Amino acid sequence: MKYSILIPVFNRPDEVDELLASLCGQTVTDFEVVVAEDGSSVPCADVVERYRGRLDVSYHAKSNSGPGPTRNFAAARARGEYLIILDSDVVLPPGYLAAIDAELAAAPCDAFGGPDRAHPSFTPMQKAINYAMTSFFTTGGIRGGKKKMDKFYPRSFNMGVRADVYRALGGFSEMRFGEDIDLSTRLFEGGHTCRLMPGAWVWHKRRTDLRKFFRQVHNSGIARINLTKRHPGTLKLVHLLPAVFTVGCAALVLLFVAGLATVLGASTPAALAAGRVCMAVGLAPLLLFALVIFADAALRERSVRVGLLAVCASYVQLIGYGSGFVRAWWARCVKGRGEFDAFRKNFYK
Repeated sequence: MKYSILIPVFNRPDEVDELLASLCGQTVTDFEVVVAEDGSSVPCADVVERYRGRLDVSYHAKSNSGPGPTRNFAAARARGEYLIILDSDVVLPPGYLAAIDAELAAAPCDAFGGPDRAHPSFTPMQKAINYAMTSFFTTGGIRGGKKKMDKFYPRSFNMGVRADVYRALGGFSEMRFGEDIDLSTRLFEGGHTCRLMPGAWVWHKRRTDLRKFFRQVHNSGIARINLTKRHPGTLKLVHLLPAVFTVGCAALVLLFVAGLATVLGASTPAALAAGRVCMAVGLAPLLLFALVIFADAALRERSVRVGLLAVCASYVQLIGYGSGFVRAWWARCVKGRGEFDAFRKNFYK
């Protein structure tokens, strides 16, 4: 068997249903599906059962341990030459496996990954969050696509690895966030070949509101420092950009507030003018960034509403990641706390 599709799931039976339905439509059929239930209170066993006979699918339940160990649990029960790891909130176009087949036939590799897109049926907020995670104006340039600011690291929402290589590396680590980048880094450190397959894209639903989105990206910012501790020398200048953006935004807001206070308390024309300059300097870069995001997102999605929501999502994405990065830098690099005890409430509930 060529491919084993691994699907870890936690309390998302409806999403598993959609993913399995999309697997039924693949033009390449040499694959099995391994669903691993990670201690869910709302299991998907009944959903999986409906696909027996339509797919070579198996279902396995286990106690909750997080995404990495759950993928390892599924991999231990897989028979394929390649392991394809998918998040439960993705949906595949019919040519997904065919695109991987063609890429591997043209140039074999040890690991690979593909980009993600927003489906036309997604809500405006889902489309806005997808924009924030994939745009070159945020951090999309380092996550996967044609415009890259760093070499491509396969991500676990859409990731493939040769089964023998995966097992030789011990699979995913116990990290709760950043475990996919940890595995990708170990692949590079081991001399294995990894590459982006642009044609192997998926529809990715992501989060449905900004609060959940902030928590996700904040934890990703924390994970970047944890990854740096695990793999010294892997922190690049590009990884600092969200933190620089966050600190810059805070400085601009303070400048605007100081200018406003000066204007309100001005007793001379010079003080009034100075206050107005401070307000303009503080506000202009923030508005310019918002305008760029709005225009780009609205044109891409052909929706003014998505453009407006994308401005909010982009600020949440960059500030969420940047604040997590700064918080982790303080806790781990300055105060010297360990990976697990520093963020137990975030990752290891």
